[in-house]
Amino acid sequence: MSELQIGLLVIGAVVVVAVFAFNQYQERRFRKQADSVFQPPAADPLQDTEEPAGSAPRASRNRIEPALREPVFEPDDGGVVVDIAEPRLHLEHAPVPTVMPTVEVPAAVPREPASSPVVPVAPRSAGIPAMAAPAPYDELIEYRVRLQGETIQANVLAGAFNQVRGLGKALRWHGLPVGAAVWEEVQPWRDAHYQQVTVTLQLADRNGAAAEEQMTGLCDALTAVSRVHGLRVACDEIADAVERAQSIDRFCVDVDVLIGLNVVARGEGSINLARIVREAVSGGMVLGADGVFQLLDSRGEPLYALCNHDAEPFVGEVREDQVSQGVTLQFDVPRVPDGIKVFDSMVTFGRRLANEVGGILVDDNLRPLTDAGLDKIRSQLVQIYERMEARGVPSGSRRALRLFS
Repeated sequence: MSELQIGLLVIGAVVVVAVFAFNQYQERRFRKQADSVFQPPAADPLQDTEEPAGSAPRASRNRIEPALREPVFEPDDGGVVVDIAEPRLHLEHAPVPTVMPTVEVPAAVPREPASSPVVPVAPRSAGIPAMAAPAPYDELIEYRVRLQGETIQANVLAGAFNQVRGLGKALRWHGLPVGAAVWEEVQPWRDAHYQQVTVTLQLADRNGAAAEEQMTGLCDALTAVSRVHGLRVACDEIADAVERAQSIDRFCVDVDVLIGLNVVARGEGSINLARIVREAVSGGMVLGADGVFQLLDSRGEPLYALCNHDAEPFVGEVREDQVSQGVTLQFDVPRVPDGIKVFDSMVTFGRRLANEVGGILVDDNLRPLTDAGLDKIRSQLVQIYERMEARGVPSGSRRALRLFS
């Protein structure tokens, strides 16, 4: 074997040894890094209640979900502000305990034997049932004032109750009785004791938007009660409520539509009222105290109405020879559920009336209603109802009945 071959063999052996040594070094270095990353912590992070030194406060590190601003209860002079938990929704079945979340351990490291789950116990506010129903309150259309105390006797609210009745907007008084889970309507003359009372003022109706003075009047009246009887009071922010009131009122003005269909005689004649009344009764309409026939739904709310053109309202008994210039079918658009279907029903009934008395169905300008004209009205109704749905005020809903009253 030549010297060249021997030299090459030596060089090759040195290279192999060097590569092997380098691989061993790299393996030890990466093992140390892996051990440092996956080594379990000395303390259980679920049980550790202290913040690591130099870390940011928990509130600044946790994600904060957007939420509505809740007013806080103002203390009396020398009093202490306490957190008042919102009543919880009442459940018929027992609540399922919440289990603390587990921490995922990388698969490369064996898991420790599982321990019993830790079930946190939620603190209970004094005097407030853990599963109480939420207070009656509609954040879209109401301004709210809340009272809280160890016990609130119903009769201490009598003065404020009578004082705010003249504010000009609908009010709702609800109290959570001591030890109870369900809110009830507050009646100041009853012998009742509450732990919380909520009073709400409607922000808009067909008379317009609630004014700042009305909200201030409600807040001031209940604040005076709280000072005299040592209660805590929380009034919603008035500026925000005024803005909401004006916004919802503008919306209501845009969709508050009343559709009228008229049945009149052809030419210069008149129509027979006795026939009209018979058709109304056979169609399921009910005569009200105001002399107007109404077709009512299952809730007792009118779907559409029938009134006389003449000054005299309808009466229970009509003479066979009694006549009129015409009658009008009225459809209150925002107050009727399933409005397109109800409108079509009213049109069908109007055509039947017209055929019965030999008249014609016309609009408010006395123009005959054609299929094209009715389709145009339906299209407008669809747009109105879509706007109401988008605003959270479906036609015929309880909220709509309150706003359009």
